[in-house]
Amino acid sequence: MHTTEQTNPLTAEIDRIPTLDALRIINAEDQKVAESVAEALPAVARAVDAVAERLARGGRLIYVGAGTSGRLGILDASECPPTFGVPPDMVQGVIAGGYEACHRAVEASEDDRDAGAEDMRVRNVTALDAVVGIAASGRTPYTIGAVEYARLQGALTLCVTCNRGSELAAAAEIPIEAVVGPEVIAGSTRLKSGTAQKLVLNMLSTMTMVRLGYVAGNRMSNLTPRNAKLRERAVGIIGDECGLDETSARELLERAGWDVPTAIVMHRTGAERSEAQAAIARSHGVIARAVEALRETSRVGEG
Repeated sequence: MHTTEQTNPLTAEIDRIPTLDALRIINAEDQKVAESVAEALPAVARAVDAVAERLARGGRLIYVGAGTSGRLGILDASECPPTFGVPPDMVQGVIAGGYEACHRAVEASEDDRDAGAEDMRVRNVTALDAVVGIAASGRTPYTIGAVEYARLQGALTLCVTCNRGSELAAAAEIPIEAVVGPEVIAGSTRLKSGTAQKLVLNMLSTMTMVRLGYVAGNRMSNLTPRNAKLRERAVGIIGDECGLDETSARELLERAGWDVPTAIVMHRTGAERSEAQAAIARSHGVIARAVEALRETSRVGEG
């Protein structure tokens, strides 16, 4: 039996003990998750570097899973555009059963191996892409079918599971196995397994974007400030990155049309807004490349 399906002896009486005691047990079990992820870090590092290489060539990062695993992939994918300023199709989440499965259980769909392959086919998965199969058990037919199809197309294939030696791990080139042990409620992998998967996906997408140049230092330099809270955060980012006081940072952002990368490039190169925007577009949103390109153009002009 897979460890995610086993009964946890530490929680055998969770329905009969005081609430605070039960919560302490849950908390203690949750603390084991970080340890399991730590053991998987070498595989995560390999995955980050391999995914970044594909995306740098114009590929996509595609998460695929069923149930909780599929929802976690969609969650991580949906956070990438506002956090890193990347196009919405660069990181995608695919779930068994389609959009309806995001907000209600469509669990039977996970048993359809062919549907996983078909969902990859309709997205025209190619050798440029990286496909990540997410399944706590590592045996979900839908997810295995998707990863097998993607690998046949030459895509980079990875998986995030919470059991060792699964069929999904065998199908993927880079398996990430965070073995968390039996759940607090037997088989309820939305608990420790879901937390482990979330931690791994956080690392995978965040460090991929760092490697691609969408983060300056530890700041969200490509932030999309679509509301008041994010505009204030943008002011802080510009102040720190450009060494400006709040008033000057706000004025620079206004001149840049409240586009953070444009503001940074304008400040560092003296370029006008349209020139900075064009350089960023040519650099696929990577600020450092845009700055260097404009400076090189300026050096050539001076020469």
